[in-house]
Amino acid sequence: MSKFFTSDGKFSFVKVGAQLLVLCALVAGLVAFVGNNKTITLNVDGKVSSVQTFGGTVGQVVKSANLELYPADRVSPSVDASVQNGTVINVNKAKEVKVSLDGSEKTVNTTAQDVAGLVTELGVASASSVSAPKDAQLSVAGSYVSISTPKTVSLVADGKVDTATTTAATVGKVLEDAGLVLGANDRSSQPVNAHVVNNMVIKVSRVDTGQTAVATEDVPFETVTSESGELLKGEKEVTQKGAAGKLEKTYKLVLVDGREASRTLVSETVAVQPVPEKVTVGTKPKPVAQAAPAASAPAAGANTGAAAPAMMNEAMWDKIAQCESTGNWSINSGNGYYGGLQFDIRTWIGAGGGAYAPNASLATKAQQIDIANRVYAQRGLQPWGCGWAATS
Repeated sequence: MSKFFTSDGKFSFVKVGAQLLVLCALVAGLVAFVGNNKTITLNVDGKVSSVQTFGGTVGQVVKSANLELYPADRVSPSVDASVQNGTVINVNKAKEVKVSLDGSEKTVNTTAQDVAGLVTELGVASASSVSAPKDAQLSVAGSYVSISTPKTVSLVADGKVDTATTTAATVGKVLEDAGLVLGANDRSSQPVNAHVVNNMVIKVSRVDTGQTAVATEDVPFETVTSESGELLKGEKEVTQKGAAGKLEKTYKLVLVDGREASRTLVSETVAVQPVPEKVTVGTKPKPVAQAAPAASAPAAGANTGAAAPAMMNEAMWDKIAQCESTGNWSINSGNGYYGGLQFDIRTWIGAGGGAYAPNASLATKAQQIDIANRVYAQRGLQPWGCGWAATS
């Protein structure tokens, strides 16, 4: 039997009214449910989603979306603003971004959603070089952005000076952009990994270590002495003239921009051997002059007046005298040698010159030539350094 009838089969208005009340309550609840449920658009750092919510404020909507807000986050409208169906809520999360600005690193707190927004917040030049695309999204943690602002640099290389504006972060990148390649030994005034600063001067020095140089030096000769019994003691004779040798030294050069900076000795070779000088020293005792009888000894400083024999070899002795004393037969040189042929006292007396005068400067030309011929007969022209003049 229907629930709208009584047990005895009669229609019941009471039951119908009760059912109508229940139905009205259900309809009213449904209307209230539909009226409080709203569709909200939530934009979190550029990620857009649709949220069904009964929340009446921005804060309630965000909470219902399981999105945790922090004091540094930027929310629009504000968290206590009322929302309506279709309201758009923009949330920019606070982010910790490590930024390297011209080589100086720091951590920046930002609500920018991408690199372009961060660059704008930092206020750097729009022409700056950025390590990441400007539309790249920033994460809440772990993002890293390197920024190099435009700087003026001067390049000095290969005899030229160039000034340019660059956003290169390091000296190496500046050189690369300028097409300057460093050789294995080349030097840069700034390390290639150094950060570029405004008005920096970068000098490139070209270093060449492949050149050599050869220098020649004299090698002194030795003197070898030997003794001879054919020469009187005190007499010397050069039997072989010495000659210096030649020493070649090879150096390794270091050239910086074409100029010699240093040299290192790598080898040395005797190109010409030195020739030793040979000298013969006399060991023969000198003859002892016999003293003249006291009665016939001439007065000191006087010529005895003894006549000399006719002059032999006069022309030869004139040549030698011209060389020895410029032809002055009465010269006293003041160094122990006398006369035109420069006799010392021992040789003069030993050869009999005492019969004429105490020394050769007091004797006549004829007397000097007579004594010279006596010495010549025994020893040749060896005692005279100018003996060579006799053959000229």
